[in-house]
Amino acid sequence: MRLLLSAASALLLGSSVVSAFAPTTTTPTRQHVAPLAARANDDANPIASMASAASAAALAAALWASPAVVAGPVMSSQSHHLLGNNNDVSSWVGGGSASASEMASASGSRVNKDPESLLRYGLPIDNKEVRELQKSIESIRQNVSTKRLRSALDEVKKTKTILNTKESKMVASCRDASVCTSLINNLKDGIEPIETSVKASQDAQSGSDQERVALDKSYAVQDQMQKDLTLLEEQMVPKGYVTIVPDDYSDLAQLRGRATVEMIVRKPDGAPFDIEGVLSKEAKMTMVIDGYTAPVTGGNFIDLVSKGFYNNMDIQRSDGFVVQTGKPKGEAEGYVGKPSKSIGAGKHGERLIPLETFVKGDKGPFYETTIEDEGRGGQATILPFSSYGALGWAREEYEPNSGSSQFFWLLFDSDLTPAGKNVLDGRYPVFGYVVEGQEYLRDVKEGDVIVSAKVTAGEENLVQPK
Repeated sequence: MRLLLSAASALLLGSSVVSAFAPTTTTPTRQHVAPLAARANDDANPIASMASAASAAALAAALWASPAVVAGPVMSSQSHHLLGNNNDVSSWVGGGSASASEMASASGSRVNKDPESLLRYGLPIDNKEVRELQKSIESIRQNVSTKRLRSALDEVKKTKTILNTKESKMVASCRDASVCTSLINNLKDGIEPIETSVKASQDAQSGSDQERVALDKSYAVQDQMQKDLTLLEEQMVPKGYVTIVPDDYSDLAQLRGRATVEMIVRKPDGAPFDIEGVLSKEAKMTMVIDGYTAPVTGGNFIDLVSKGFYNNMDIQRSDGFVVQTGKPKGEAEGYVGKPSKSIGAGKHGERLIPLETFVKGDKGPFYETTIEDEGRGGQATILPFSSYGALGWAREEYEPNSGSSQFFWLLFDSDLTPAGKNVLDGRYPVFGYVVEGQEYLRDVKEGDVIVSAKVTAGEENLVQPK
């Protein structure tokens, strides 16, 4: 069982033009689909008019290359699985060796790449006032980081107005009004020092120590405000909310809510991780696993973490596009355990889980079929592959129900690929994001060891099958 992403798919990550390309031979044998709020027609698939998958791959290779230079071979028939073998990506596009993170665009377009923001937008809440507040608070951060200080002050003013005039409408959506009132008061208290710090930065000489100190103060307050904003929005998730999962998968673990996992990786020879000259003896990453949008995938992962499955496991792939792990020692490609009646077992007794996809606007995920198979290519998933270190679930390229325990961190950072505009969204599940320690992924190599993976919060949200 080889897992997972085709070379053409990897190349297409950089493209918003041929985003709907997917292998045409994917033919799932079962389709248990959750109720959908709406379906798009086949006209949403911009690849449908392409003559062949080969032409799509060629265009993909060209688009992945420098916008000004289109050269080099596309891909050979032997270079088929990006995550299934050790093919060198540099052989596909002009002989270059730049990593995915180095290919980020400087176009200036605003693709949301903030994992904590994406997780907030992924919460199942219905309060337009808090979304307006979120947009304004996050815009302050964006503008300060790009030194658009006048725009930042405009957003500070807007944030004040929202907090002072729309508090009651936000509190009305909360499970506990007193908790939300306290959080909103924290936000009100925080906005003043941000305004002071931004004004001080504006008055200081560009590049001076005074400017740096003022901006650092602003960032520190903003960090706390973002945490309070997350807590405020989490209070708006309806009490007892559960993402609907078809009964076919009731014999699989499910995550009803969110959980946090801390993972520590070390190099086998004791060497340090080197991140731009900063040395660390271990790579510690904090990941938020989302059961609202990926209850089965997230549940499977938390179940395996709780069992200690990933402890002392090697990193099995690191090629500049992904870091991947999850294959146990021996012939099995995944976790060997009691199989689901609906999905069955793999060739070596692997417990398999279905492909799980949750598109914006739907009432729940659909299963065992890709977004193209549903005729909805190009539509955005609730959690997209737009953040560096996004967690994706591995599977065989042509079989949607072949995932077991292998997963990957996507090392991709581009201003050109918003949600729904790459070939991963809707073809592989995003089940969470790294929210702390993403930078370590730059130096995580094949052969490094996950010395521990543990659930630090939310384990009570894991529901085991009866």
